[in-house]
Amino acid sequence: DNYVLSLDETLGYERGEMINCVSYCAGKEILAAGTTNGRIAMWRMVVQSGSSRGDTKPQWKLQTPTEIGGNVTQLQWGSNLNLLAANNSNTVLILCEHVMSAHFSHQVAAVQLSPTQLNITQFHTGLHFSLQSDIHVRGVCVTKDSVTVWNGKQVTVYELSGTSLRNTGSFPCDSHVVAVHGENLYTVEPNRVQIRTPQGTVKQLLTFSKAEGNPVLLNVRQSYLVVGTDTANIRVFDLSRRDAKAHCSTKNLADQIPNLGALRSVKCNANGSQVSILISQVNGRPDHKVYFYDVEMDTVTHFDFFTGRPSSGISQEEESEKQQWSLSGHSPVSHFWDESEPRLFVCETVPVSSESILNSSLDMVDVLVVTLFCTQEHGLLLQDCSPRPPGMQALLALDVPYYYYSCKPGEKDQGLIEVSASSYRTQPTTGTPSQVPHMVSRKALRDFVGLENCEKATRDAMLNFSFYLTIGDMDEAFKSIKLIKSKAVWENMARMCVKTRRLDVARVCLGNMGNARAAKALKEAEAEPEPETQVAMLAIQLGMLEDAENLYKSCQRYDLLNNFYQASGKWQQALETAEVHDRIHLRATYYSYAKYLESMGDKTLALTYYEKSDTHRVEVPRMLQDDTSSLEIYVNKMKDKSIYKWWAQYLESQADLDSALHFYECAQDYLSLVRIFCYRGDIQKASEIANNTGDRAASYHLARHYEGHDIKQAVHFYTRAQAYNNAIRLCKENGLDDQLMNLALLSNPEDMMEAACYYEEKGSHLDRAVALYHKAGYVSRALELAFATEQFGALEMIAEDLNESSDPALLARCSDFFSTHSKYEKSVELLVAAKKYHQALELCVTQNLTITEDLAERMTVPDSKDMSEEARKELLERIADCCMRQGNYHLATKKYTQAGNKLKAMRALLKSGDTEKIVFFANVSRQKELFILAANYLQSLDWRKDPDILKTIIGFYTKGRAPDLLAGFYEACAQVEIDDYQNYEKALDALTEASKCLSKAKDASSGQQEVRLADLQHKITLIRKFVHIRSLYSEDASEAVQLCETLLEEPELDPAVRIGDVFGFLIEHHCQQGNFQLANRKLEQLQKLLPSQNVSYYISQASLVALQKELGIPMDRSDKIHISKEEDEVEEDLNMF
Repeated sequence: DNYVLSLDETLGYERGEMINCVSYCAGKEILAAGTTNGRIAMWRMVVQSGSSRGDTKPQWKLQTPTEIGGNVTQLQWGSNLNLLAANNSNTVLILCEHVMSAHFSHQVAAVQLSPTQLNITQFHTGLHFSLQSDIHVRGVCVTKDSVTVWNGKQVTVYELSGTSLRNTGSFPCDSHVVAVHGENLYTVEPNRVQIRTPQGTVKQLLTFSKAEGNPVLLNVRQSYLVVGTDTANIRVFDLSRRDAKAHCSTKNLADQIPNLGALRSVKCNANGSQVSILISQVNGRPDHKVYFYDVEMDTVTHFDFFTGRPSSGISQEEESEKQQWSLSGHSPVSHFWDESEPRLFVCETVPVSSESILNSSLDMVDVLVVTLFCTQEHGLLLQDCSPRPPGMQALLALDVPYYYYSCKPGEKDQGLIEVSASSYRTQPTTGTPSQVPHMVSRKALRDFVGLENCEKATRDAMLNFSFYLTIGDMDEAFKSIKLIKSKAVWENMARMCVKTRRLDVARVCLGNMGNARAAKALKEAEAEPEPETQVAMLAIQLGMLEDAENLYKSCQRYDLLNNFYQASGKWQQALETAEVHDRIHLRATYYSYAKYLESMGDKTLALTYYEKSDTHRVEVPRMLQDDTSSLEIYVNKMKDKSIYKWWAQYLESQADLDSALHFYECAQDYLSLVRIFCYRGDIQKASEIANNTGDRAASYHLARHYEGHDIKQAVHFYTRAQAYNNAIRLCKENGLDDQLMNLALLSNPEDMMEAACYYEEKGSHLDRAVALYHKAGYVSRALELAFATEQFGALEMIAEDLNESSDPALLARCSDFFSTHSKYEKSVELLVAAKKYHQALELCVTQNLTITEDLAERMTVPDSKDMSEEARKELLERIADCCMRQGNYHLATKKYTQAGNKLKAMRALLKSGDTEKIVFFANVSRQKELFILAANYLQSLDWRKDPDILKTIIGFYTKGRAPDLLAGFYEACAQVEIDDYQNYEKALDALTEASKCLSKAKDASSGQQEVRLADLQHKITLIRKFVHIRSLYSEDASEAVQLCETLLEEPELDPAVRIGDVFGFLIEHHCQQGNFQLANRKLEQLQKLLPSQNVSYYISQASLVALQKELGIPMDRSDKIHISKEEDEVEEDLNMF
C-alpha cells in the first residue's frame, strides 16, 4: 500500500520544514521521521472499528513532535521498542518513551505536551496556559490555584494568579508520587508520608509500620487522602482539620483479594466512604476487576469486567443486562470518582486481548467508558456504558455534568464540548507559541445532555432521578424531580428513558413537556409487539435517531427500520435493508425511492427504480407525458403490452388512428381494435378479429354493434362473448326458439328460469320448459309441469335428483306415480327419502321387495328427533321381521340389536347358523337367556370332535346360570362315553359333575328334581361297581367274575351299565380261561336278552373267532359284516375331560 504523509502546522511544525530520514517500528506500528528544524515527527497506524489496515491515509495519525534541536539526519529504533536513537549532526541522543502525564481537579486540567511543556486549561474561566518547566516532567497535579510538577528528584509549584503562572516554590524531593490539597503537598518516603508546604517545609509526618509497608500510591478527593503501600495496605486520612487525622484503620487487601500481586491505583470518593482499587495479579498481569473498599462497613466488593457483572447488587432490568453482556471480556485501565458526588464512579476499560498494548497504543482498541453507582444499601449498579468518543486519548475525570478527556490537537468528536477559546496566556519566559492547542475536551453525561448549564439543585435532582431509576424505585425517582418545572429537564429525562427503556416514565416526561405529538406517536407504537419498537418511536420523537436505528436493528424489525431510513432521507441504507432483510417491502421501497427521485428532478434514475418496483407501466408514462419524444423512445424500447396500450390510447386521443391501430395490435388489445374498425365502418375486419382471437370483450362490442341490424350475428357474437343473457333476450324477442334452448343451457340458472317461463307461457315445447326448470334447480316447478303434461320420461329423470332435502309432499307424489306404474323400487326409495318409513316397509312386504342393507340403513332413524323412541324401536323391529321373512338373518340381527331386542337378534342369528358370530354375540351381550340359547345351539353341532365347542358349551351354561341344563349336558357326555367308547371311567366323571350341578339347581318342578337326582345317584353307584370290577380283575379274577355275576342281578342295570358290556366282560374272561362252553352259554343268554342287537358291539373279534374255531359255532351274517367293518375302523380316544 502507498501513503502520502505530511506535517501539520497546527501541531507545531513550521511551513517549509523538510523530512531528512525515517525509521519504522513494526512492533509498535510507528513511523518516525527527522526534520530539518530539529523535530522528530511520529505517525501511528490506528485501526478503528469497521476499518482495515489497508484503507486510506487518515489511518496514520500524526503525533505531537519531539524537539531535540539541530538538523536530524538519522533515526534508529532500539531493540526493546521503547528507545529511539537520533543523530542531529552535533550529537547522538537516545529518546525514551514516556507516557504523558495529565491531571484534573477543581475545573482545572493539565496535559503534558512534551517532556518540559504542559497545557493548562481553566474551565471555569475559559483560560488556556502553556507551562514550560525547567525539569523533565514525570508527574503533574493541579488544584484550583496551583500546578505542581515533579520528576522524582525535584518538585516545582506554580501558582495560578489571574491570567499568569508564577513559580512559588521548588525543592528537591525523591518522591515519585505527589498529591496536593489546599496549601499542602503530600510526598512519600520509606514508611511515611510527608506533608509539606509549597516551599518544601515538612509540616507533618504520617508514619507507616514495617508491616504496613512503604507508601507508593496517593490520591486526594475533596478532604480525604487515600494511601496505598507496597504490601497491599490502604489507609484513609481526613484532611479537613489543621492536621491530617486517620479516617479509618489500616486495611490489608491481601486478606480480602485472592491472587493479589501489587496495587496499581487507589482512589477515594468525595466523602471518604469508598475506596476503589486496581491491582496486578501475582503473575504481573492486570486484574479484570475493580475492587471497592467500604470504609464504614469494612468490606470489599468488586465489579468483574471480564463477566460484566458485580459481586453484589440488586437485579437490574433487561437493558442493563445487555450492557453487562457488552462489557464482558474487558479489563479496567483507569478509574475515577466524581468530584463531588460520592455515589458516582467511572471506569475506562479495554478488551482483554488489548492489555499488552495499553501503554503504547490505547487509541487502537475499542475503549468503553462505564459509569456505576456505588452505595452500601444497593451495592454496585451499572448506570451507563458507552464507547469512548473517537479521537480521544484517555479519560481524565468525572465532574457532573461532564466527562473530561485528553485529546490530540485537531482531533475531537462532534458531541464533545470545548472550553471557549476567549483567552490564551503563556508564561513570558517560556518563549512558546502564543497559539496553545486544545488538549482537553468534555462530553456531557447521558442524563445531562442539554442540561450542561443547569443549577446545582437541578443537577442533584437529575442525579437522584437517575439513581432511583437505576434501582427501579419509581416513587422516589418522581419525588426527586416533582418540583422541577423546566421542559428541558423533562426532555432530558425522557432521553434518559430511551436508554433505560422505561416507557412508563417516558409518558410522564412527555406529559410534563407538553409534547402531545410524541405522546400520540408513543401511544400508537404500543400496537407493536416488540418493546424495542416502542422505545425507538420515543427516540425518534426526541431526535435520538441513532438510538432508534440501533433499537430497530436489535429487535430485527427491518420493516420499521426501512421506513425510518426513508423518513430520514437515508435512501441507500433503506435500499440495502430492503434488499437484505426486508424483501417483502423491496418493491415498495423501490417505488418510494423512485417517487423521491422524481420529486428531485432525476427522472432517469427514477425510471430505473420504477422498473424495479414493477410500476413502470403506469408511472413512467405519467412521468414522461410532457416529453412525448422521450416517451415514444421508451415505449418502443420496452416492448411491453401495457405500455403499448397506454401509448395507443394517447395516439387515439390525438386522432392518429392508424398509429393507434398499430400499437393496439402490438398490445394485443383486440377490443380497441374492434372498436376502432367499427367506428370506421370496417365491420368485416372487426368480425375477422373477433372470430380469430375469440376475445370476449371484442365479441361483446361487435355484438352490440350488430344488434341494430343483424340479429343472428349479434346472437353469434354474444354467444362467443359468453354474454348468454343478452343472446337469450334477442332470441326471445325475435322468436329464435331453437337457439334459445341451447343458449339457456349454457347460461346461469336465472336465464334458464326465464327461458323455461318463456316456453311455458308460449305453450309450445313444454318438454324444454320441464328440462330447463329441472336444470335450473326448480324441481318442484318442473315436476308440477311434468305431471300436468304427463311427461313420464321427464319425471323419471327428475326423480333421479330427488333426495331427503326435497319437499316431502313432492316426494310422496312422485312415489305414488311410480307405484301406480309398477315401479315399486323407485317408489320405495322416494318414500324413504320422504321419511315415510312405514309406508315404504309396507310396500316392501306387499310387493315382496328385497330389503337391502343400504335401504335398511336409510330407513333407520339416526336419533329420536323425528319420532319417539318407542316408534323408532317398533320400526326397527318391523324391518328386522321383514328381513327374517326374506331370510336375511344377519341384517335382521343387526336391526333387532339396534331396536334393543337382543333375544330376537340371537334367534335370528341362530337361524343363520354362523357359529362364530353366535358365540361372539353371546359374549358381547352377556345375557343369561342368550348364553343358554347359544349353548343349546352349540349342542346341535358335532361337539364330540371339537373340544373348543365342548368347553364353550360348558362355559355358556355356567354363565347362563343353568345348572340343570349343564347337568343334562354332562349326562349326554357320559352316555356318549359309554355308547361310543365303553369308557365307564370318563362316564363316571361326567355323571359326578352332573350330580354336582343338579344339586345346585333350584327345584321348581314339585320334587321332580329330587327324583332325577336319586336316579342319577343310582346310575353313578352301578357304574362305580362296574368300574371297580374291571379294575379288580387284574388282581383277583375270580372275585371280579363273582361280583360281575352279582351285578347282573341288580334291578334297572341297563340304563346305567349296558348288559352287553357285562356279558362281554364274562365271555372275554371265559375265553381267556379256555372255558368255551361256559362262554357259549353266556353268549346265548346275551342273544336272548338282546335279540335285536349285534353282540359284536360288546364282544371282541378275537373271542368270537375263538368260539367259532373251538366249538364250530357258525356266526350270523350280520356278525360277519360287523367284524369286517371293525377291521377297517380306527379307534378314537377323545380326551374330553
